Amino acid sequence: MLLLEKMRKMVPQLRKEAKEILTKYGDTVAGEITVEQIYGGMRGVNALLCDTSEVGLDTGLVIRGIPILELTNKYPEEIFHLLLTGELPTKEELEDLQNELHRRAEVPFYVWHVINSLPTDTHPMVLLSTAVLVMENESLFRRRYEEGLPKDELCEPMLEDSLNLIARIPAIAAYIYRKKFNKGPRIKEDTTLDWTANFTKMLGINDPDGSFTQLMRLYMVLHSDHEGGNVSTFACQTISSSLSDVYFAVGGGLNGLAGPLHGLANQECLRFIIKLREDIGHQPTDAEIKNYCINLLDNKQVISGYGHAVLRVTDPRFTALLNFGNKFFPHDPILQIVNQLYKIVPDLLIERGKAKNPWPNVDAASGALLHHFGLTEYEFYTVLFAVSRVLGLTAQLTLSRALMLPLIRPKSVTTEWIKKKAEESEKK
Repeated sequence: MLLLEKMRKMVPQLRKEAKEILTKYGDTVAGEITVEQIYGGMRGVNALLCDTSEVGLDTGLVIRGIPILELTNKYPEEIFHLLLTGELPTKEELEDLQNELHRRAEVPFYVWHVINSLPTDTHPMVLLSTAVLVMENESLFRRRYEEGLPKDELCEPMLEDSLNLIARIPAIAAYIYRKKFNKGPRIKEDTTLDWTANFTKMLGINDPDGSFTQLMRLYMVLHSDHEGGNVSTFACQTISSSLSDVYFAVGGGLNGLAGPLHGLANQECLRFIIKLREDIGHQPTDAEIKNYCINLLDNKQVISGYGHAVLRVTDPRFTALLNFGNKFFPHDPILQIVNQLYKIVPDLLIERGKAKNPWPNVDAASGALLHHFGLTEYEFYTVLFAVSRVLGLTAQLTLSRALMLPLIRPKSVTTEWIKKKAEESEKK
């Protein structure tokens, strides 16, 4: 496997660089912590290493130094290679990786039995998280660790587990969609197709011109990674730092992704748009949308999809999705409302003193595009997010083992400690 050979060449240099940085700069102060940050969920605290991507206040997502808007024509398989190695694959490397994923694509039989045994009203994210966890039985990482493999050699079985999970999760997610929403029997994988095209075929969404598959390739690229401090990635990394395998770690990360302040936000944004349209009673004018939003703000409610924990500009992922929609189906009524909101809401929030963070995030557009193609089952949207995010989660886990990063164990403090610290600071 070309990717594995490339990683074998990279890892010694990565470790050498990390050792040199620690030796030379180990005492360098990387930041300070305030009481506000302790109470604010550690937001803005520089305390994690993540080389796969970064999110700047005024740049948005940058993967390995490349702004995300320059990667929108790439395949997700290319992004996984980029996340791991810092380089986009050659044609030969891409074909080799795609063939490797095809080779690993068969889902263990018992996964289907587990999914089928759960209640019909089980949430799709519970089905996905459960399916990932039960595949822990397949973990090469766990077996090799139990056999006594040294810690400096655990990177390779972590990559093996990661490739297996990436290869299998499209079939699992597609079956969850078809079973949960009564779409018919499972559609078997087609190993002549790329990763995303195979996934869309197994979903069974009508796609005569291939535009839905194009959207899903874009979607998978845009949601693949988002540095190391978001809930799903941080949870995943923390679990893995205890030397848990991919299945334990990613399962935990997916559970974090399922929260309404994280991966669940895309369905909440679409619900907001549809409710807006229903409340107004027809396709709304700009003035009607503005008045609707003013009423929400007057009643201390939020405008879904606007604001981001890190960004202080329009999320470039939102821009990419909006451009796609406006190119392929500009007259879609839901997309038209997305465009209207983008024209109206930022200025309105600035007028209301929300100038720090008035811009749309990726969730403000993603649900509307899925809705256009008939994928109207909101509960499934976070599963799509999860399929994509597995690329970034597994890439980061593999690199963590390559660098032999230690157990993540920040120190907590008590309220009394904070009070005393504050009092001491005031006396100085």
